[in-house]
Amino acid sequence: MDDPQTNKEMLDVAQAFKDSNIQEILNELDRELVGLQSVKTRIREIAAYLLVDRLRRGAGLEAERPVLHMSFTGRPGTGKTTVAMRMAQILHRLGYIRRDHLVVATRDDLVGQYVGHTAPKTKEVLKKAMGGVLFIDEAYYLYRRENERDYGQETIEILLQAMENQREDLVVILAGYKDRMEEFFHSNPGMRSRVAHHLDFPDFTLDELMQIAELMVAQQRYCFDEKAREAFREYIRRRIALPDFANARSIRNAIDRIKLRQANRLYSGGATVTKDDLARIDAADILKSRVFLETPELDGSEDAARTGQP
Repeated sequence: MDDPQTNKEMLDVAQAFKDSNIQEILNELDRELVGLQSVKTRIREIAAYLLVDRLRRGAGLEAERPVLHMSFTGRPGTGKTTVAMRMAQILHRLGYIRRDHLVVATRDDLVGQYVGHTAPKTKEVLKKAMGGVLFIDEAYYLYRRENERDYGQETIEILLQAMENQREDLVVILAGYKDRMEEFFHSNPGMRSRVAHHLDFPDFTLDELMQIAELMVAQQRYCFDEKAREAFREYIRRRIALPDFANARSIRNAIDRIKLRQANRLYSGGATVTKDDLARIDAADILKSRVFLETPELDGSEDAARTGQP
């Protein structure tokens, strides 16, 4: 019979949380990622769940290891890979994986091009990821319904076995566009049944994208003047409406091109420059973008629908 005194032993959850150093990782997420409150809340919930599970094990309340495989859905540039890296750190600090280790893979890394090529490729990637997290981007490309002889099905079968039989030593995160991931799971119910946590990464709003831009510029020791800030906000508003927009990734690429134009402006000017000149981005550096040259004036309706902006 259990000792009543033992059953009443007090466990300090707050101290356990502090000892795990998880808060440091959550703080990093807040600093790295603008917005995404629903994603950050879900990460905190998963961390709390795993912390309590560890306390339960320590108190003798044994249970099966939680299923930790996950699905991250959202458009490019919404922070999925960054969150996967932080999730690997959380899982490692709580003792659910042996290594703070993330391996990123796509179909090309996993699927072979001829008979007998796929299994070795897939197993090699799994070997690299073992003890940590395997992040498979655009996972739906593993399955091609229109081609019954496609070698991707072999990869899926090997992954399913690893996700079930080696779940004590491997966490798999599948990522991609939400609608295509839904179709992938519908076509592969065995995969869906092995994924416990589904996180959806929404598009950033126009204000959030502007905040991301300001952070990126500041980190690189540049700055917008007021006219440049207004021009870049208009750039974002137009860029959002284009079909290949990739959220923070598009913002990063735009800033890289703006830096090129700024450098060319300073070089072509031929005069001496100040430290402020080297750091300042002018509106002219932005307004030469093809978005302004090729995109007609928008009424705001399309990007308002995507970003929640008026």
